[in-house]
Amino acid sequence: QVQLVESGGGLVQPGGSLRLSCAASGMLLSGNSMGWYRQTPGKQREWVVGITSAGSTNYADSVKGRFTISRDNAKNTVYLQMNSLKPADTAVYYCKLTDIRPPYNTYWGQGTQVTVSS
Repeated sequence: QVQLVESGGGLVQPGGSLRLSCAASGMLLSGNSMGWYRQTPGKQREWVVGITSAGSTNYADSVKGRFTISRDNAKNTVYLQMNSLKPADTAVYYCKLTDIRPPYNTYWGQGTQVTVSS
């Protein structure tokens, strides 16, 4: 049973920082692709950043230069370091694991709320 557990969300002032964690069990993150998504009420879930099994990263333009994804293989955990946060970053953040083997199953965490407000 694959399980993803996010943590690290909270309330932060504009310009502040947060680090989200996504801890996995039941599957190794290092050999698969991971991504962070976010969603606000009434909107579709939005891709934010991804890291491939080879360690390549890609970022949405809206977060490029402010967010950094990283992976700790020993802890089987992926992190999202978020700096220079803006009110527009307010959302529920989800991590997603994609198995690179057919049938390419995907797994989602339960989400963690990030609120950027003064």
